[in-house]
Amino acid sequence: MLDALVALMDAAGGRCAYADARWVERSRESITVVDGAIEAVEIVDEEGVGVRVRVDGAWAFAATQELTRDGLEEALRRALALAQAEPRRPAAPLAAVAPARGSWRGPCAIDPFGVSLEEKLELLLAADEAMAGDPRIVRRRASCVAERTVKTFASTEGAACEQAAVECGGGIVAVAVADGELQVRSHPSAHAGDVAQAGWEHVLALDLPGNGGRVADQAVALLAAPPCPAGPTTVVIDSEQVALQLHESIGHALELDRMLGYEAAYAGTSWVRPTDLGALRYGSDGLNVTADATLPGALGTYGWDDEGVPAQRTPLIEGGRLVGALSSRETAGAVGLDASSGTMRADGFARQPLVRMPNVSLEPGDGGTLADLVAGVDEGLYLETNRSWSIDDRRLQFQFTTELAREIRGGELRGLRRNPVYAGITPRFWASLDAVGSAGERRLHGLTNCGKGEPGQLAGVSHGTVPARFLDVDVRPR
Repeated sequence: MLDALVALMDAAGGRCAYADARWVERSRESITVVDGAIEAVEIVDEEGVGVRVRVDGAWAFAATQELTRDGLEEALRRALALAQAEPRRPAAPLAAVAPARGSWRGPCAIDPFGVSLEEKLELLLAADEAMAGDPRIVRRRASCVAERTVKTFASTEGAACEQAAVECGGGIVAVAVADGELQVRSHPSAHAGDVAQAGWEHVLALDLPGNGGRVADQAVALLAAPPCPAGPTTVVIDSEQVALQLHESIGHALELDRMLGYEAAYAGTSWVRPTDLGALRYGSDGLNVTADATLPGALGTYGWDDEGVPAQRTPLIEGGRLVGALSSRETAGAVGLDASSGTMRADGFARQPLVRMPNVSLEPGDGGTLADLVAGVDEGLYLETNRSWSIDDRRLQFQFTTELAREIRGGELRGLRRNPVYAGITPRFWASLDAVGSAGERRLHGLTNCGKGEPGQLAGVSHGTVPARFLDVDVRPR
């Protein structure tokens, strides 16, 4: 396919200002067990080519599953016709990039597609059984997922590269109900568990059966726990919830197409402006955030993005000050940046690439362990595992709930509290960041359901995070 795409780009060279083409082959398997029974085994395969062209500043895109020479040329003709039919507008320069050449492959020790369905079901059913036994557990769910993606890319600028990655993961959920109260506990995280760029070895390391009893016991214990207290307080937030906070209030807000107003159809724009780069105070001095598409084992890791820009590590916030943004070649050119941050990605072959966050991480601080962070609190709350989230279209005002809270008194974790909700305004919340856990506390959390665009696209992204402490956070019971 790479030879075919290079030939197609040779044919496109004199008919547009720029063109690129991507061949994508993707296989996905998901398995779900609910209450001791197999709920679903789903296998999806897709293959095709997407062609993107630029004519007088206008972009257009066409896709095809007809992979013959005639089929590819027809997709190119359709893309060119669409671009020529669009209104003319001034063309922002594309930030320069050297042509992408070579191949890249992600890590995978045990091919999940080589593991039998029987072995996968045996593990999930064992995890389900470990959550059973108490009649107050009314629903148990265990799942795993595997995905393989192979891509080739070529452009009229001479790019010709190949890359392949495998993603794998899983999780468990227990739902407890009694006396009109419902509580949920998950492992290793909410939202379909934890997925990494890895093979079946990642699922085995999650030890779903070994954590089933704990998850069920905590769900039941939360039924009788006192409600979360209301009022401003100090909170220590676990690394999984920090990951979602980072994703929603920093990662999306710093996508340059949102900042420019180009992306408003799905979940809005951003409260941050391009002119804020280098000047905006985003949070306290302890806030250091990076975007890193080279992070081993992470879902947002690749050799090149979907317009052929090499994967790279980009500082976004240093010492609380905004220093960078997530960009494409076009958005970088529009604001005068020398280079793209290499963050254009598409959901399969049939969607054109968008600016998507890669692996956005909170860099460790010097706050020590989770116990050290708690020890610095006389009275407050510890919050763990996301349950739900809400944030406005500008990524400014938010409200999150977690599955579990624990009271902190005298620097020690005390009893459970149920239904915690915390809310805030993005720059005020990050300004309240008081301490950041040290490097030994760092964990990588993978999310597979990051949505953007219209038509909607999903992308996988991981966040390297540590637990963190915040002062005077607005907390109340749900």
